[in-house]
Amino acid sequence: MLSFEWPWVFLLIPLPLLVWRWLPAAKDTNSALLVPFFTQVQALSDSNSLKSASRWSHWLLLLCLWLTLLCSAARPEWLGEPIELPTSGRDLLLAVDISGSMDTRDMIVAGENLDRLTIVKYVVGEFVQRRHQDRLGLILFGTNAYLQAPLTFDRETVNTLLQEAQLGFAGEKTAIGEAIGLGIKRLQDRPESSRVMILLTDGANTAGAVAPLQAAELAKLAGVKIYTIGVGADEITMRSLLNPRGRTFNPSRDLDEDTLMKIAEQTGGRYFRARNPKELIEIYSVLDELEPIEQAAETFRPIRALFYWPLTVALLASILLALKKLSASWWLRASSQQSVVKDSAAEL
Repeated sequence: MLSFEWPWVFLLIPLPLLVWRWLPAAKDTNSALLVPFFTQVQALSDSNSLKSASRWSHWLLLLCLWLTLLCSAARPEWLGEPIELPTSGRDLLLAVDISGSMDTRDMIVAGENLDRLTIVKYVVGEFVQRRHQDRLGLILFGTNAYLQAPLTFDRETVNTLLQEAQLGFAGEKTAIGEAIGLGIKRLQDRPESSRVMILLTDGANTAGAVAPLQAAELAKLAGVKIYTIGVGADEITMRSLLNPRGRTFNPSRDLDEDTLMKIAEQTGGRYFRARNPKELIEIYSVLDELEPIEQAAETFRPIRALFYWPLTVALLASILLALKKLSASWWLRASSQQSVVKDSAAEL
């Protein structure tokens, strides 16, 4: 369906007529020129049929130019057919840690040690693609927390933004409390029964002005349920040429499991521990089984701008006016030259 965003622009249609009617004509201050062959040129240009046709075409082009400019300024749009959005699901806000420690290579896949963020991108990306009826949002946090994608049904964009996340872009430290606070801010206006946040980290809170447990208390008051995931292996063996037997150590020694458990308990969620890719996949499979919640039905209509079509017609009309004026000037010049030739021949 065709519509105009600013239809009041069409009230300006009579403006040129009002200007012509009420404003005084401009005075001609140019000096008069003596044209010896004026009589001949006047005779050539006074043909009634040519003069009438030229006048009508000139005014039609001006009218077309004015109307198409107004039409373009009124912002024409084509409204597509209404598209119904999913009517069930949850508002899921994914908070992913991208601090420097997520570069730890303790995730083993096919005998190869991969960093934690690479595995998280794969598993969470698969989770995002399965959430057909949920609004999804993405928070990336390190020293600071940033909303990378607001709540939306556009799963492709959310997944793309997750895959493009880079280690350390949000800082090297971990601000769990700020990530929760940002999630509360984005979820508090949504239906109370659908406010869900999934927070994944591999460390402890080392940055931010808000303590994680204080943020969890605010989340509880706001009705936000938080599921927490601690990622990282319990032990890993590093081998070298000097020490072929290797040295075993715990790469997750900085993981604050107690705080993550308390956050989940306070808000009515659950805490999960992912020591390897398989456990992480199983965790998101469990989260997949959460009961959906009915939401109000919503529709939207795609909008396509059409202003460039009348603007193109206006440009063509202006080009025709310019060509018309140039052709008239050329015709008068050619006629005057013919008159001069005839006069010279007559004198001889």
